[in-house]
Amino acid sequence: MLISNAYAQAAGAASQDPMAALSGFLPMIVIFAAMWFLMIRPQMKRAKEHKAMVEALAKGDEIVTQGGVAGRVEKLGDAYIQLEVAENVKIAVARNAVASVLPKGTLKSL
Repeated sequence: MLISNAYAQAAGAASQDPMAALSGFLPMIVIFAAMWFLMIRPQMKRAKEHKAMVEALAKGDEIVTQGGVAGRVEKLGDAYIQLEVAENVKIAVARNAVASVLPKGTLKSL
């Protein structure tokens, strides 16, 4: 026939070289280190900066929410803040929904 028989070979002796074991894990270690420095660490830094910004909010600050609503902080609560978005128009927004704090005087129409 065209196909020849395949015979099993005897197993070789197990390698006792510790460098061989390390070289198998080295690519995984390098990939984890790259993921840490390129993705995880910057995300933790951004989260820390956002938390500090939200905690530093004060009455009268002008902010923009993640939904794009701009307004002036009227009241601060533990979980929510009250924004004045127009004259005599106030809305409640979750504190974590604040995207950025604007420079004073940006919202002159309020």
